Amino acid sequence: MLIGLAAGGVSSAGSTEVAASSGGSSASTAVYPGSRSAFGGGITVSPYSGGTTLSPYSGGSGYGSSSGSSSTSTATDAVAASAAQTAGVVTITSDLTYESATSAGTGVVLTSDGMILTNNHVVEGATSIEVTVESTGEAYTARVVGTDATNDIAVLQLEDASGLTPATLDTDGVAVGDAVTAVGNAGGTGDLVAASGTVTALGQSITTQSEAGISGETLSGLIQVDADIVSGDSGGPLVDSEGEVVGIDTAASSGSADITGFAVPISTALDIVATIEAGADTATVEIGYPAFLGVALSSTASTSPYRSAVSAAEGAVVSGVVTDGPAAEAGLATGDTITAVNGTAIASSDALSADLAQREPGESVTLTWTDTAGASHSAEVTLVEGPVA
Repeated sequence: MLIGLAAGGVSSAGSTEVAASSGGSSASTAVYPGSRSAFGGGITVSPYSGGTTLSPYSGGSGYGSSSGSSSTSTATDAVAASAAQTAGVVTITSDLTYESATSAGTGVVLTSDGMILTNNHVVEGATSIEVTVESTGEAYTARVVGTDATNDIAVLQLEDASGLTPATLDTDGVAVGDAVTAVGNAGGTGDLVAASGTVTALGQSITTQSEAGISGETLSGLIQVDADIVSGDSGGPLVDSEGEVVGIDTAASSGSADITGFAVPISTALDIVATIEAGADTATVEIGYPAFLGVALSSTASTSPYRSAVSAAEGAVVSGVVTDGPAAEAGLATGDTITAVNGTAIASSDALSADLAQREPGESVTLTWTDTAGASHSAEVTLVEGPVA
């Protein structure tokens, strides 16, 4: 378990699978459009070309709108996006310093001064983010305004941006059979491509799942399409026949030539944007960056190899310390057991995680811990900004 480094995450550089269903009558396997490394992110660019083996898509009768209607596939091979299709679209590259990786994805320009809408999993785990406006080639540093991991939405703000062309949005919704095009940074190459298809179902639910079988977020109310949404398209626009954004490309089926894609409706995404702009954390929205302690913790303290016979107290056992991080500067080391924060006992790694989740960067706390020899220590630690949660 990694606490104070990044929230959640899936197992090493493989793809993140998604079980998708329609009313629960049948299910298929889908993936986030991008491999994700240990702490999450968009696509991990380097292993993408290696051809990760994915579970076969098993689609079928469970798909269709709530009334059971569906449409015949009109999907075509992806082609280079036109100038009109690149307007208001950006490519995103994130450094995942604590994973020694880089991730890539896509985003949509919301305002002329550089507010960007994308998927949370595109920037999850990022320590720095660079955004390129594809219509001009201009590159900007971006900061996270807020995230909603539950609904897989993130809002970024470009630094020193002005005069950008926002995307044209259509919040009226779509219908089964409508022609759509998915635009994105396919393969993380930095070149936008467009894949056309149709809306095949509405109101779909998917549950993310790692290759190791660990369940992730459940997303609902999604638009299902037969456009070829692939790695790197995450966060990109799903546009209608008039070139207006109706959704945010988010996930796709795994394996098989017949790809089924999923997008968050733009109306849903904009509701979340409004909540983020309000500037207050909610049950699902986190504003800015999480507080960062800079330790990795054993998930099961009682059986940790670092637990000594001398130090048998409950607590959060440190399995790693980030160089030059707050914990390291305070003197914590691998094998130490954190037993209290501000005098309140910490019973486990989960308890420490929950405590830190309520705190903000810049906040100072007093940590109490026991080293492997059984000696007790205490020090004040100032939390800093961590990777995107």
